[in-house]
Amino acid sequence: MEASTFFKKIFSRYIWGNLFAMIAVVALIAIGARYGLDLYTHHGEKITIPDVRHKSFADAEHILENAGLQVMVSDSGYIKSLPPDCILEQTPAPGKIVKSGHVVYLVVNSDTPRLSLPDIIDNSSYRAAKAKLISMGFKVGDPMFVHGERDWVYGVKCKGKNLTNGQKVSVDDILIIQVGDGMRGDSDDILVDDSYYEYNDDHYNKDSSYINNGEINHGNAQPVSSGGTDEFREISIPDEL
Repeated sequence: MEASTFFKKIFSRYIWGNLFAMIAVVALIAIGARYGLDLYTHHGEKITIPDVRHKSFADAEHILENAGLQVMVSDSGYIKSLPPDCILEQTPAPGKIVKSGHVVYLVVNSDTPRLSLPDIIDNSSYRAAKAKLISMGFKVGDPMFVHGERDWVYGVKCKGKNLTNGQKVSVDDILIIQVGDGMRGDSDDILVDDSYYEYNDDHYNKDSSYINNGEINHGNAQPVSSGGTDEFREISIPDEL
C-alpha cells in the first residue's frame, strides 16, 4: 500500500466519524451514571423530620407525606390522658436530617390498654394464673376444661383464638383459660405387661402341676386315688404306754 493511500484512509470522514461517535457515547454514559445515581439516591437533598407527636394519625400522615417522607405504624401504646389514635412516639426523632423518601415509624395511642400475657401457659395452676391475670387488669371468663392434669393451665383463648405467652392483649377482651379436667381421654390406653404372668403360668403348668384323672395336683403332692376305699396301715402301740 502506498503512503498516500494509507494517509487518505486514516483521515477519512468515516473513521473519524465513528471515533467521535464512540467518544460521545462514552461521555453520555458517564454523565448519565453520575447524575442518575444522584437523582436515584436523592444526593444533596435534606429534609428535617417534623414533630408530629400528640397529633392525630391522619394529621401526622398528611404532614410527613407532604414533606416527602413515608409513614409506617410500628406499634401501639396506651396513655389514658391522651386521645385514641394520637401519636405517642416517632422514629427518627424530630429535627433529624434525612433524605427524601425516608420511612418514619410511628407509635399510635390505642383506645384501650394492651398488656403482654404473662408466662402462665403450661407453667401455672389455674388458681395462680387467674389471680395473676386479674391483678394485672385482665378480664377472665369461665374456664374451658380439656383433657389433662387437673387444674393445670394448657392454654389461653381470646375471641376464639389461641394466645401465646408475651402476646399483647386488650384489657377489655375476656380471656378464657384452658384447664386440665383430670380425666383420661377415651383414646388413652393403660398398658399392662403380661410377660410376668405368662412366664409363671407356663412354669406352673410345666413344672409344678399335672392332671391326674381330672384332678389337678401341685408341687410334689401324690396323686389322690379316685373311687374305692382308702387303705390304712395298722400302727401298734407299745405296752409301756
